[in-house]
Amino acid sequence: MSEPRTEPFDIDEAFRRLRVAVAPYPKAAMFDLRDRGYDSPFEQLVGALISARTRDETTLAACLRLFEEARTPERLAAMDEGRLVGLLRGVGFPAAKARDLKEIARRVVDEHGGEVPDSIEGMTAFRGVGPKIAALTLAVGFGVPAIAVDVHVHRIVNRWGYVRASTPEKTAAALAAVLPRRYWIEINERLVPFGKFTCTAGRPRCSTCPLRPMCERVGVEASR
Repeated sequence: MSEPRTEPFDIDEAFRRLRVAVAPYPKAAMFDLRDRGYDSPFEQLVGALISARTRDETTLAACLRLFEEARTPERLAAMDEGRLVGLLRGVGFPAAKARDLKEIARRVVDEHGGEVPDSIEGMTAFRGVGPKIAALTLAVGFGVPAIAVDVHVHRIVNRWGYVRASTPEKTAAALAAVLPRRYWIEINERLVPFGKFTCTAGRPRCSTCPLRPMCERVGVEASR
Protein backbone atom coordinates (compact mmCIF):
# COMPACT_ATOMS: atom_id res chain seq x y z
CA MET A 1 0.00 0.00 0.00
CA SER A 2 1.27 3.45 -0.91
CA GLU A 3 1.81 5.77 2.05
CA PRO A 4 2.34 9.53 2.03
CA ARG A 5 5.84 10.84 2.45
CA THR A 6 6.69 13.02 5.41
CA GLU A 7 9.49 14.70 3.42
CA PRO A 8 9.54 15.68 -0.25
CA PHE A 9 11.57 13.28 -2.38
CA ASP A 10 14.95 14.85 -3.17
CA ILE A 11 17.24 12.74 -5.34
CA ASP A 12 20.40 14.54 -4.21
CA GLU A 13 19.52 13.96 -0.56
CA ALA A 14 18.59 10.37 -1.37
CA PHE A 15 22.08 9.69 -2.73
CA ARG A 16 23.73 11.42 0.21
CA ARG A 17 21.84 9.10 2.57
CA LEU A 18 22.45 6.05 0.39
CA ARG A 19 26.23 6.52 0.43
CA VAL A 20 26.24 6.48 4.22
CA ALA A 21 23.73 3.64 4.46
CA VAL A 22 25.61 1.20 2.23
CA ALA A 23 29.13 2.01 3.43
CA PRO A 24 29.23 -0.96 5.85
CA TYR A 25 27.92 -3.45 3.27
CA PRO A 26 29.83 -5.51 0.69
CA LYS A 27 30.09 -3.70 -2.63
CA ALA A 28 28.18 -4.70 -5.73
CA ALA A 29 30.33 -7.21 -7.61
CA MET A 30 31.27 -5.13 -10.65
CA PHE A 31 32.23 -2.14 -8.53
CA ASP A 32 34.20 -4.39 -6.20
CA LEU A 33 36.11 -5.78 -9.20
CA ARG A 34 36.70 -2.24 -10.46
CA ASP A 35 38.14 -1.17 -7.12
CA ARG A 36 40.42 -4.25 -7.08
CA GLY A 37 41.89 -3.13 -10.42
CA TYR A 38 39.81 -5.30 -12.76
CA ASP A 39 38.36 -2.29 -14.47
CA SER A 40 39.05 -2.80 -18.17
CA PRO A 41 36.00 -2.95 -20.46
CA PHE A 42 36.75 -6.60 -21.26
CA GLU A 43 37.06 -7.62 -17.61
CA GLN A 44 33.87 -5.75 -16.78
CA LEU A 45 31.99 -7.36 -19.67
CA VAL A 46 33.16 -10.80 -18.60
CA GLY A 47 32.25 -10.11 -14.97
CA ALA A 48 28.84 -8.71 -15.83
CA LEU A 49 28.00 -11.76 -17.92
CA ILE A 50 29.15 -14.10 -15.17
CA SER A 51 27.02 -12.18 -12.65
CA ALA A 52 23.73 -12.96 -14.40
CA ARG A 53 21.55 -15.06 -12.08
CA THR A 54 24.45 -15.42 -9.67
CA ARG A 55 25.03 -14.03 -6.18
CA ASP A 56 27.63 -11.29 -5.91
CA GLU A 57 29.96 -13.23 -3.64
CA THR A 58 29.93 -16.19 -6.06
CA THR A 59 30.49 -13.87 -9.02
CA LEU A 60 33.44 -12.21 -7.34
CA ALA A 61 35.12 -15.51 -6.44
CA ALA A 62 34.67 -16.90 -9.97
CA CYS A 63 36.00 -13.72 -11.59
CA LEU A 64 39.06 -13.67 -9.36
CA ARG A 65 39.81 -17.30 -10.26
CA LEU A 66 39.34 -16.61 -13.96
CA PHE A 67 41.37 -13.39 -14.04
CA GLU A 68 44.34 -15.16 -12.47
CA GLU A 69 44.57 -17.09 -15.75
CA ALA A 70 42.98 -14.83 -18.36
CA ARG A 71 42.46 -11.08 -18.22
CA THR A 72 42.50 -10.39 -21.96
CA PRO A 73 40.32 -11.55 -24.83
CA GLU A 74 43.31 -13.26 -26.43
CA ARG A 75 43.99 -15.37 -23.33
CA LEU A 76 40.33 -16.18 -22.79
CA ALA A 77 39.75 -17.15 -26.41
CA ALA A 78 42.66 -19.60 -26.18
CA MET A 79 41.51 -21.19 -22.92
CA ASP A 80 40.23 -24.75 -22.91
CA GLU A 81 36.44 -24.61 -22.54
CA GLY A 82 36.40 -27.37 -19.95
CA ARG A 83 38.91 -25.45 -17.86
CA LEU A 84 36.76 -22.35 -18.13
CA VAL A 85 33.67 -24.25 -16.97
CA GLY A 86 35.68 -25.42 -13.96
CA LEU A 87 36.71 -21.88 -13.08
CA LEU A 88 33.06 -20.83 -13.22
CA ARG A 89 31.96 -23.41 -10.67
CA GLY A 90 29.12 -22.18 -8.52
CA VAL A 91 27.79 -19.57 -10.96
CA GLY A 92 24.50 -19.94 -12.75
CA PHE A 93 24.71 -21.85 -16.06
CA PRO A 94 28.51 -22.24 -16.14
CA ALA A 95 28.64 -24.29 -19.35
CA ALA A 96 26.53 -21.80 -21.31
CA LYS A 97 28.49 -18.86 -19.93
CA ALA A 98 31.82 -20.53 -20.76
CA ARG A 99 30.62 -21.07 -24.33
CA ASP A 100 29.43 -17.47 -24.65
CA LEU A 101 32.56 -16.00 -23.05
CA LYS A 102 34.87 -17.86 -25.41
CA GLU A 103 32.81 -16.74 -28.39
CA ILE A 104 32.78 -13.13 -27.20
CA ALA A 105 36.54 -13.20 -26.64
CA ARG A 106 37.09 -14.61 -30.13
CA ARG A 107 34.86 -12.00 -31.74
CA VAL A 108 36.46 -9.15 -29.79
CA VAL A 109 39.84 -10.27 -31.15
CA ASP A 110 38.78 -11.12 -34.70
CA GLU A 111 36.16 -8.46 -35.36
CA HIS A 112 37.05 -5.57 -33.07
CA GLY A 113 40.83 -5.52 -32.92
CA GLY A 114 40.91 -6.76 -29.34
CA GLU A 115 38.75 -3.90 -28.00
CA VAL A 116 35.24 -4.24 -26.61
CA PRO A 117 32.72 -2.14 -28.58
CA ASP A 118 31.87 1.03 -26.65
CA SER A 119 28.13 1.01 -27.31
CA ILE A 120 25.05 -0.84 -26.08
CA GLU A 121 24.32 -1.94 -29.64
CA GLY A 122 27.83 -3.26 -30.18
CA MET A 123 27.85 -5.29 -26.98
CA THR A 124 24.33 -6.69 -27.28
CA ALA A 125 25.37 -8.12 -30.66
CA PHE A 126 27.29 -10.72 -28.63
CA ARG A 127 25.37 -13.84 -27.60
CA GLY A 128 24.55 -13.77 -23.91
CA VAL A 129 24.83 -10.00 -23.53
CA GLY A 130 21.57 -8.21 -22.80
CA PRO A 131 20.87 -4.52 -22.15
CA LYS A 132 21.65 -4.68 -18.42
CA ILE A 133 25.03 -6.38 -18.94
CA ALA A 134 25.89 -3.93 -21.71
CA ALA A 135 24.85 -0.91 -19.65
CA LEU A 136 26.86 -2.10 -16.66
CA THR A 137 29.94 -2.61 -18.84
CA LEU A 138 29.52 0.79 -20.46
CA ALA A 139 29.13 2.45 -17.06
CA VAL A 140 31.82 0.70 -15.02
CA GLY A 141 34.24 -0.38 -17.75
CA PHE A 142 34.12 2.70 -19.95
CA GLY A 143 32.96 5.30 -17.42
CA VAL A 144 30.17 6.34 -19.77
CA PRO A 145 26.88 7.30 -18.08
CA ALA A 146 24.50 4.36 -18.50
CA ILE A 147 21.73 3.06 -16.25
CA ALA A 148 22.00 -0.63 -15.37
CA VAL A 149 18.69 -1.78 -13.91
CA ASP A 150 18.66 -5.08 -12.05
CA VAL A 151 15.96 -6.41 -9.73
CA HIS A 152 17.13 -4.21 -6.86
CA VAL A 153 17.19 -0.96 -8.82
CA HIS A 154 13.82 -1.79 -10.40
CA ARG A 155 12.18 -2.60 -7.08
CA ILE A 156 13.56 0.32 -5.08
CA VAL A 157 12.97 3.25 -7.43
CA ASN A 158 9.40 2.07 -7.97
CA ARG A 159 8.93 1.57 -4.22
CA TRP A 160 10.13 5.11 -3.67
CA GLY A 161 7.53 6.33 -6.17
CA TYR A 162 10.33 7.99 -8.13
CA VAL A 163 9.21 6.17 -11.28
CA ARG A 164 6.29 3.88 -12.00
CA ALA A 165 7.21 1.12 -14.42
CA SER A 166 6.27 -2.56 -14.68
CA THR A 167 9.56 -4.08 -15.91
CA PRO A 168 13.28 -3.40 -15.49
CA GLU A 169 13.46 -2.34 -19.15
CA LYS A 170 10.67 0.20 -18.66
CA THR A 171 12.26 1.34 -15.42
CA ALA A 172 15.53 2.01 -17.25
CA ALA A 173 13.69 4.17 -19.79
CA ALA A 174 11.76 5.99 -17.06
CA LEU A 175 14.94 6.68 -15.09
CA ALA A 176 16.68 8.00 -18.19
CA ALA A 177 13.97 10.66 -18.37
CA VAL A 178 14.18 11.87 -14.76
CA LEU A 179 17.45 10.79 -13.12
CA PRO A 180 20.28 13.35 -13.37
CA ARG A 181 23.11 11.92 -15.48
CA ARG A 182 25.58 12.36 -12.62
CA TYR A 183 23.83 9.43 -10.91
CA TRP A 184 23.44 7.09 -13.88
CA ILE A 185 26.47 5.00 -12.94
CA GLU A 186 26.15 5.36 -9.19
CA ILE A 187 22.54 4.22 -8.94
CA ASN A 188 23.49 0.58 -9.49
CA GLU A 189 26.49 0.87 -7.18
CA ARG A 190 24.33 2.10 -4.29
CA LEU A 191 21.02 0.33 -4.80
CA VAL A 192 22.37 -3.20 -5.21
CA PRO A 193 23.75 -3.41 -1.64
CA PHE A 194 20.89 -1.25 -0.33
CA GLY A 195 18.41 -3.69 -1.88
CA LYS A 196 20.20 -6.72 -0.49
CA PHE A 197 20.46 -5.52 3.09
CA THR A 198 17.88 -2.77 3.74
CA CYS A 199 15.23 -2.31 1.05
CA THR A 200 14.74 -6.04 0.59
CA ALA A 201 12.09 -7.68 -1.57
CA GLY A 202 10.28 -9.21 1.38
CA ARG A 203 9.70 -7.26 4.59
CA PRO A 204 12.09 -4.34 3.99
CA ARG A 205 13.74 -2.73 7.01
CA CYS A 206 11.64 0.42 6.87
CA SER A 207 11.90 1.16 10.60
CA THR A 208 15.63 1.89 10.33
CA CYS A 209 15.81 3.09 6.72
CA PRO A 210 17.27 6.60 6.34
CA LEU A 211 15.14 7.16 3.23
CA ARG A 212 11.87 6.21 4.91
CA PRO A 213 10.63 9.82 5.35
CA MET A 214 10.80 10.49 1.60
CA CYS A 215 9.67 7.04 0.42
CA GLU A 216 6.07 6.27 -0.62
CA ARG A 217 6.57 2.55 0.18
CA VAL A 218 4.64 1.59 -2.95
CA GLY A 219 3.60 -2.06 -2.74
CA VAL A 220 5.00 -2.61 0.77
CA GLU A 221 2.53 -4.68 2.77
CA ALA A 222 4.78 -5.74 5.65
CA SER A 223 8.08 -4.37 6.90
CA ARG A 224 10.53 -4.56 9.77
